[in-house]
Amino acid sequence: MANPSSQDRHLARSNENRHKALHWAVRQAELTGATVEAVNSWEYPATSWASMMPGMPEDFDPQAVATVALNEALEEALGAAGAAAVSKIVVIGNPAQALLDRAQGADLLVVGARGHTGFKATLLGSVSLHVTQHAPCPVTVVRD
Repeated sequence: MANPSSQDRHLARSNENRHKALHWAVRQAELTGATVEAVNSWEYPATSWASMMPGMPEDFDPQAVATVALNEALEEALGAAGAAAVSKIVVIGNPAQALLDRAQGADLLVVGARGHTGFKATLLGSVSLHVTQHAPCPVTVVRD
């Protein structure tokens, strides 16, 4: 699927298998001449949980925390130079929906599978399962 900017774009999602999925996405982008966009999403806790939590400090910025987490994950996985070459997107919302929204116009969506062993390893994570069923572009699930 063509990107509105007419440049190939691959999306990568970070989770337990983030290193393998990010490496796979970067390598695939190198082979195809695409760019990589790493997506991190965050949500406020559900209302019932929020009512049990102490108040958040006024200066708490979950967007900034999620941005720092994404930058650190990318640098850990790809090194400083590799992380600098990746577009970073941080959004509020459900992880699966955030990926589906960003996948509009992407050529490929890369996600990691859950990091389980045994019987659980045969199952995809809820985000991986959801995006494989609903993505507007091809999806690659990278297993550990």
